[in-house]
Amino acid sequence: MPTTMVPLHIIQLLPELNQGGVERGTVELSRELIKRGHQSTVISAGGTQATQIEKDGGRHITLDVCSKNPLTLLPRVAKLATELFKLDADILHPRSRVPAWLCHFANRKLKTPCVTTVHGFNSVNKYSEIMTKGERVIYGSAAIKKYVLKNYPVNEQNLRYVPRGIDTEHFNPTTVDQPFIDRFKHQHKLTGKTIITIVGRITEWKGHDTYIRALAEVQKTNPEVVGVVAGGIWHGKNDFFQGLEKLAADLGADIRFVGSQTQVREIYAQSDLVVSAASTKAETFGRTAAEALAMNTPVIASSHGGSLDIIIDGENGLFFEPGNDIELAAKINQALHIKFSNLRKHIENNFSLNRMTEDELAVYRELTS
Repeated sequence: MPTTMVPLHIIQLLPELNQGGVERGTVELSRELIKRGHQSTVISAGGTQATQIEKDGGRHITLDVCSKNPLTLLPRVAKLATELFKLDADILHPRSRVPAWLCHFANRKLKTPCVTTVHGFNSVNKYSEIMTKGERVIYGSAAIKKYVLKNYPVNEQNLRYVPRGIDTEHFNPTTVDQPFIDRFKHQHKLTGKTIITIVGRITEWKGHDTYIRALAEVQKTNPEVVGVVAGGIWHGKNDFFQGLEKLAADLGADIRFVGSQTQVREIYAQSDLVVSAASTKAETFGRTAAEALAMNTPVIASSHGGSLDIIIDGENGLFFEPGNDIELAAKINQALHIKFSNLRKHIENNFSLNRMTEDELAVYRELTS
């Protein structure tokens, strides 16, 4: 049940509010806090999602909590300290390293309780260690907990498991835009095909090359299979993207590169199978896997990182060795003949936005009770 105790004022801090999992999670948590009668403020250097905070009833304050320039550190700390004094919040929640360091210095006199979230497998050094210095440290997967305990002198009793939550009201198979799906399939010649999709920005560690090689192998015996690559090209990765296009052409793989999609819910809905192929770096949480399962679409994922918490191997998806295109091809062929179960229900029970919000609030209450 939603929390009904005394309202809190929570400040989340992150570098910018553009696209990304951390950014989306910040916006969603802000909205859910407001729904429950709490006060939500987000501090960032701005971005495309900053206005959404205000639309949802929260407050966004634009400050430079993004720059890594040490020469501007002191004036930025002073500005942040002044703002925090005026806001008089109950909880500070920095979600990235630069904001966490700025909070560390700006909060010395105020001593507002501080919660940090370790969102990823950052390089191990003193700079990254700040994310483990909150009075409570949130981690989103068993892999992150193991990483933190292995590399930093952290009191395990201060760690709290709060996986990211999926908005199951939005990612709902009964609310899809069917006309969009029909148009999309017609545009990309997908009608009557078995669609195997990879969703995510185009960058090396997402495993697109492994996916392409696997699809080329699968299509030798399953010509009805077609691949869909949905994701924008990450900064400076145009050459890598062109290399992926060439790889697909050289292998004769039937793949549609459809770019970034705003209606990703419909992309999941039209897919028969979604692949999460993170290779050299693990997914911290595995949002793509969770969103696809919420849409009743089974997932094949590389067997490391947050996906290990989300997918039940053999039940609602399958795992393959990271970077192993031969094994991925075999698992795709296997999946084409499996009737999967416990997809959406598993996400509703364990990885919903409602559950994430209540778990975050429970952490905040520990420090304010």
